[in-house]
Amino acid sequence: MRLRRSLAAAAGLVAAAALALAGCSSSSPSGGDAASSAPSSSAGGATDSFPITMQSALGDVTIESEPQRVATWGWGSTEAAIAVGVYPVAVAEQRYTVGEGNLLPWVEEAYDKAGVEHPAMLTDDGTGSEVPYEEFVAAKPDLILAPYSGLTQEQYDLLSDIAPVVAYPEAPWTTQWDEEIKIVAEALGRSKAGDEVLTGIDDFLAEQKAAHPEFEGKTFAGIWDGDGYVSVYTPADPRVNILEELGLKIAPAVSDLDTSDGGFYYELSDEELDKLQTDFVITYSNSEEEAKAVLTAPELQAVPAIKAGKVAQVFDPVTVSSVSPPTALTFTWDGGLPTLIDKISDTLQ
Repeated sequence: MRLRRSLAAAAGLVAAAALALAGCSSSSPSGGDAASSAPSSSAGGATDSFPITMQSALGDVTIESEPQRVATWGWGSTEAAIAVGVYPVAVAEQRYTVGEGNLLPWVEEAYDKAGVEHPAMLTDDGTGSEVPYEEFVAAKPDLILAPYSGLTQEQYDLLSDIAPVVAYPEAPWTTQWDEEIKIVAEALGRSKAGDEVLTGIDDFLAEQKAAHPEFEGKTFAGIWDGDGYVSVYTPADPRVNILEELGLKIAPAVSDLDTSDGGFYYELSDEELDKLQTDFVITYSNSEEEAKAVLTAPELQAVPAIKAGKVAQVFDPVTVSSVSPPTALTFTWDGGLPTLIDKISDTLQ
């Protein structure tokens, strides 16, 4: 997620499309309680009929009427809601990316462009392991969206005492980018708007694939070089499988070496680095300094692609987050997926 370190350390985040922007109210730079009296939805409204029943791995929930005060938890659901015209009143802070109490830049831009007050910030240490229940209560949501999160059954049950909760369909942190947009749009009664968002993203990806014939069939692996270990992202992780839409292929070696038992990443020992056979590698790092260190680390020279200099690097928290994985607002965001596509093209050429 956003390659938050929690993606490679715990069951948390490490760790994209046309906006339906409308509505009007004054924005609040600091968030806090600014959104406590403002509804989530902008003009336009739902097009689907309520009640709507949503299924998830943690329980099914029926949404009786169009949500007016939406809260989000995890990654990407805020952007998916905004993309279909709903501005949540409370969202999880993203400490890894922008620090405590701040909005992601693409989210802030969306609220400001629409003239909507900034949401209240829900305390999140970056792993999602602790849920701020009292802050959820204070936000008074009538729906909580968490389809790409690490909610436990206990957390889900406690949140359900506050408002209906839409969780992930199968496993924590594995919901695919398009599935998340569909889930959020359906829960908000805006499946038509969700389809339009997905069509826009599909068109963008098709254009990029056509513009980069050098991608076709090239294999890759996405890794995070930690302190004494290398994390490899599995095909279950949307940050890497989204790139297959461009004609790229996750290297077979990634699955052959997978020890995650269905997870989104696994740690690869130094003794097996030479088995990570692939045309090129994508590395995610916290800073440019760390990214440069990956290229010269002696143990990583065992990875054939790294030794050959076939490496596309993504670094700094904002850029890493914008593609880890992409959300409904970062597919075409200047610093997001387009930047990674350019780096991959440079690496292959």
